[in-house]
Amino acid sequence: MRKVAYKVLIPEDITAPGKDFLKSRGYEVVVVDGTASEAFEREARDTDALLARTAKYPAEILRKMPELKVIGRHGVGYDNIDMDYCNEKKIRVTITPNANSNAVAEHTVMMLLACAKNLIFQNRQVMAGNWNSRNQCRGEEVTGKTVGIVGCGRIGKQVARKAALGLDMRVIGYDPVIPMDVKLDHMERVPTIEELFREADFVSLHLPETAETRGMINKDLLSLMKPTASLINCARGGIVNEDDLYEALSTHRIHGAGVDVLTREPYCPDDRLLKLDNLIVTPHNAALNTETMNKMGLDAARGIDEVLSGQSPSWPVNKF
Repeated sequence: MRKVAYKVLIPEDITAPGKDFLKSRGYEVVVVDGTASEAFEREARDTDALLARTAKYPAEILRKMPELKVIGRHGVGYDNIDMDYCNEKKIRVTITPNANSNAVAEHTVMMLLACAKNLIFQNRQVMAGNWNSRNQCRGEEVTGKTVGIVGCGRIGKQVARKAALGLDMRVIGYDPVIPMDVKLDHMERVPTIEELFREADFVSLHLPETAETRGMINKDLLSLMKPTASLINCARGGIVNEDDLYEALSTHRIHGAGVDVLTREPYCPDDRLLKLDNLIVTPHNAALNTETMNKMGLDAARGIDEVLSGQSPSWPVNKF
């Protein structure tokens, strides 16, 4: 017997606009407290759609939802979803690429400036009573400096525009997918990632985590950076070899790093990387502002509605 309404399960709550949209379209919306909860086990059995944030969805979790037809990813990266299982079971996966690019680009620029000005170090010193730190550790201007963008998609392009037009920086870009003859606004193309790492005063990463990119930022590339350069990662933690990053930072082979993502999230408090004075860390919250959360929730909900209404989704990950 056909159900009266499709059920949408939300294991990590979202802001009101996405839920209100689904309810206005006649869906049953069920919010539970994580995938380990008893409520998830109960509600998963007959759910038609999953609105997924950052929790992991391996095959063993997805199997608990035998009626699942679509996953609306609340964000852009989908490395937390077992795509092999989804492809095998013909479960559509959608993302929200237009929702968070500006927020992540702003966060990236904040990290860049914080590294250049030694912001976190100076804050800690002043809070500890050392006002004279102003004479002990000086920052640098970014005007005229070079920022290298690795991955020239939506976010990379936003960072390039903000750096070039807002900070008067030179911008160079490397992207293995976009042909070299394609002109990109506000940046010069470089043919190899090695050249970018050599030239840049700030290297900013904007790549997805895939089998090809996992661990690609390693000691070989870090060793090419200027000793005054900083690495910014607001993409995915797994694309950086953190042991190699620790070595580069702890030996002052490079000036600093600002990361919004780590290989292990939530992080381990005893991680030696987090004890370094020249590392800035934020808790994977680059896109977690009010405006972006509203847009991501609404776009994820729209992706679910498109699939369940028999339409082609605007931002599909897989196609059948």
